[in-house]
Amino acid sequence: MRAVTFQGVESVRADRVADPAIADGRDALVAVEIAAICGSDLHVYHGREKGLDAGTVLGHEFVGRVVETGPDVRTLRAGDRVMCPFTTSCGACFYCAAGLTARCVEGRLFGWVERGAGLHGGQAERVRVPLADSTLLRVPDDLPSDTALLLGDVLSTGAFCADMAGAGPAGASAVVGCGPVGLMAVLAASERGVPRGRLFAIDSVPERLALAERFGATPVRLGGERQPVDAVRAATAGRGADAVLEVVGSPAAARLAYDLVRPGGTIATVGVHTDPAFAFTPAEAYDKNLTYRVGRCPARALMPQLVSLARRRAADLAAVFTHRVPLESGADAYRLFASRAGGCVKVALVP
Repeated sequence: MRAVTFQGVESVRADRVADPAIADGRDALVAVEIAAICGSDLHVYHGREKGLDAGTVLGHEFVGRVVETGPDVRTLRAGDRVMCPFTTSCGACFYCAAGLTARCVEGRLFGWVERGAGLHGGQAERVRVPLADSTLLRVPDDLPSDTALLLGDVLSTGAFCADMAGAGPAGASAVVGCGPVGLMAVLAASERGVPRGRLFAIDSVPERLALAERFGATPVRLGGERQPVDAVRAATAGRGADAVLEVVGSPAAARLAYDLVRPGGTIATVGVHTDPAFAFTPAEAYDKNLTYRVGRCPARALMPQLVSLARRRAADLAAVFTHRVPLESGADAYRLFASRAGGCVKVALVP
């Protein structure tokens, strides 16, 4: 089959690789209809995250149809259109029962194979899904596949960030970074009642800021005439934001989040950080009575709750996909997404 594979830093290619096969009775094989490149894929692409084996099939965002199931799969059958979170989960362990499916004791991340162990990803014609009954969800007939794809990662992660931050109508919120996850965080904060004028979206890319404004935020351009901290303080009697949603995963973003938040406020971080230290000190956190919440989104637990939102905002969600690229052009798609060329916000890969 065709698949997009990792070859090294800033080197991916569309390859012919072996078809996946059922390896466990709880597995399902899914024929991919649409996949996507995630911002966290760029951490590997740029070498900020290390350890991935050359030849690993990339990607953890995909929607498709079940083509085969193992003998122990009970709730799915061939032909079902399914959406998938970015990690597998058993649905029964302590963490799954607590709603923290991203920390399932049997969970694995799609698109990560290290020293021969792990799970190949969904930027391919087919993908093997372990723990299929508790990992996959059927896509409602009236939900477009690209919208369902967003449920498996970026929409769930944006909503998780807004929830962790406590974004709501009584306070001001600022979203640091308006890539796909940041845009979903804007949408989620707006849905939670944060009004325009008290919901700020901060980025340097005009096309992303335009979408943030469409989703309900006041855009603030990095490097523009009005600095983000000044804009937020002007709207909050000089205090700063009650909630800051940091979705980038860089020291600069973390520092800006700290500068934006008011004393007693909350920073919620879902950006994948690869640096060894915080961008602010324990003393600085103490001096602001800061609440800092961070972690991987339990997407599988959130996806069913977000279907109604995805259905209601399907047209807005579709606008996030600015580029659709054939799977065999995966290397070009990575370069496009990494460079943000042509107003790129999110790239869909179509087998």
